[in-house]
Amino acid sequence: MKNQAALKMALSEPAKTLTVAVAGNPNAGKSTLINALAGTRLQVGNWPGVTVEKKEATLLFQGRRLRLVDLPGTYSLSPYSQEEIIALDYLVQEHPDVIVDVVDSTNLERNLYLTMQLLELGIPVVVALNIYDEFQKKGYEINTSLLEGSLGLRAVPTVATRGEGLEELLAAVLEAGDHPEAHRPRTLNYGQDLETAVQEVERHVQVRHPDLATRYPQRWLALKLLERDERLLRETNLGNGPFLEQATRHLREGHGDDLEELLAEARYGQAAGLTREALKKKATGRRELTEKIDAIVLNRFLGIPIFLVAMWLMFKLTFDVGNPLVDWVDGVFTGPLTRWTKALFTAIAAPEWLVSLATEGVIGGAGMVLTFVPLIFAMMFFITLLEGSGYMARAAFVMDRAMHAMGLHGKSFIPMILGFGCNVPAIYATRTLENPKDKILTALLVPLMSCGAKLPVYVLFTGLFFAAYASTVIWAMYVLGIVLAMGMGILFRRTLFKGESPLFIMELPPYRLPTLKSLLIHTWEKGKHFLVKAGTYILAISILMWFLLNLPWGVADKKDSVLGKLGQGIAPIFQPLGFNQWQAASALVTGFIAKEIVVSTMGQIYGTEEEKEEAPSFGEDLQEIGVSLGKAFWEAGSNVFSTFGIATLAAEEDEKTESWRDKLTESFTPLSALAFMAFTLLYMPCMVTAAAYKHEFGTWKWFGLATAYGLILAWLVAFIIFQGGRLLGLGG
Repeated sequence: MKNQAALKMALSEPAKTLTVAVAGNPNAGKSTLINALAGTRLQVGNWPGVTVEKKEATLLFQGRRLRLVDLPGTYSLSPYSQEEIIALDYLVQEHPDVIVDVVDSTNLERNLYLTMQLLELGIPVVVALNIYDEFQKKGYEINTSLLEGSLGLRAVPTVATRGEGLEELLAAVLEAGDHPEAHRPRTLNYGQDLETAVQEVERHVQVRHPDLATRYPQRWLALKLLERDERLLRETNLGNGPFLEQATRHLREGHGDDLEELLAEARYGQAAGLTREALKKKATGRRELTEKIDAIVLNRFLGIPIFLVAMWLMFKLTFDVGNPLVDWVDGVFTGPLTRWTKALFTAIAAPEWLVSLATEGVIGGAGMVLTFVPLIFAMMFFITLLEGSGYMARAAFVMDRAMHAMGLHGKSFIPMILGFGCNVPAIYATRTLENPKDKILTALLVPLMSCGAKLPVYVLFTGLFFAAYASTVIWAMYVLGIVLAMGMGILFRRTLFKGESPLFIMELPPYRLPTLKSLLIHTWEKGKHFLVKAGTYILAISILMWFLLNLPWGVADKKDSVLGKLGQGIAPIFQPLGFNQWQAASALVTGFIAKEIVVSTMGQIYGTEEEKEEAPSFGEDLQEIGVSLGKAFWEAGSNVFSTFGIATLAAEEDEKTESWRDKLTESFTPLSALAFMAFTLLYMPCMVTAAAYKHEFGTWKWFGLATAYGLILAWLVAFIIFQGGRLLGLGG
């Protein structure tokens, strides 16, 4: 009885939560492993003081609570980049209970360099030998017992994409966290000269600076002081004393002054030696699939054409999948939802202005932006697929030659590619570039990329004027942004940012087929900000636009409203571009805040009530919504199959009623629509991107430059498109 009572009491007491830091090289499968462990339980935010994404999740395993903290992917803990600083600061200052080191087992030696640095922290380490299926396919074998014994850690083979080895990994984490003394990493021997200097520095710190000895891991502190890490010397105020010179005199006499390089060589030596001992490779004469594909994809003549075809196919599939669903959502908003809203407000005897605000301001404004959600998510899905497959890294490599023309390198193309999703994370991604000039120049070019917020504008106009080849026109807009970015890059490099082109070194991961679960999770993470924007400040701005279109109160014509008069005032500026209507000018003004609001404003300006003799009943509406959704999915599937030449039964085409979009065809021609899309692509970054410029570079100067050159470039390009098209006889 006494034992049972004790057991019951033990179970009722909350056990200590184990904090587990997940570290690893980029492309080692760390994000996939985190998603496999946590899935939708991931909480995404930002690291304190910076905007690098932070992911955390709390799991229950064998009755214990594990808090997983996903550190930014790094090759080392130098620290030089923002990611390395964040990872190192967290490990040193927060001192997690266990570190999970996610290692690409197919590139063991390179990944073990980071492992050597993690061991120096004295925290229990569990190595996840990830991508183990590919490791075995290569005919490799690893002596895990030798690896564990040599480093004093646990090593668990995992295949994160299939969820294999994850339970064993968590069990090893639990064991290491509950018995840390039994799982302390081994102290590796970096050679007699280095070890003598390390011991001397450790003794000095323990005697003269006992507070530092308790604040930092002792061996790690000694090694970083030997490297003369500038950040640490400032934090500890140990850079001015003579003891470091004395402690390193013997080392410098025998090995030169660059002790950081000496330590790096020692770590690499340990990693290389252990790899030779623990890893066995079977001789094989076959050429790996990755090498075969790269022989074509990275070909100096075929690389860029293949990239352009891949981009075209991505937009073709995006449009084929998303457009039928866009039509369905549009039908729901302009039909049943509007009718139900009116019926509800009529039932509660709401005033007419409130009915107008709800139907025109909310549904006609923010609601119109939401109709493009299927298209946004479809595009994010295919971008995620290209990233997860390993092709996006190849795209940067292929574009390296073209990027050199503007004094940049392929690594700068990665933030630009990220700009296809959203310009804000693209601005922050420039911090991976080492040269400050490269960071600023790349950030100035990012707004020329067609972000997801511009896609609704493209879809609206291509659907009206270029329906038969909409995906090709949208693809052309994206290519136009890339080409103009290269041209502006050359101009800026020869004027404001003169300098040599840096060397481009980048790892190319092997080709992989991402799992559906991983694709869906990353697609949601990329696309959800669009939903958040639509449901928050785009909704607020849409309501503000309604007031601006209805003030002075009771104005009979929207042209005479506050927004209408503003649009009329600036409309002549756009006359040479083919769209001098006040409606278009007003929409562009609101687009200064966010490009999605261009569509929202047009929805309110051109919006009209659809009069019907007899409105369908609630039940008939629901039935129609269900039937039309089925047709939309059928049409989307048929479009995808037809893209690859597979014939299917066509979906029945519904007769569409006249909507506010049809009124746009009276205000624009195909040529002026092209000019308007180009102007929207180029004319300025949105306000959220402006904040990113200020946060990243500490000044509004670069946002001001991006806005100034963007407005000039937008006007010139739109002018050339419209006037050039007229000269060629393409209409007016």
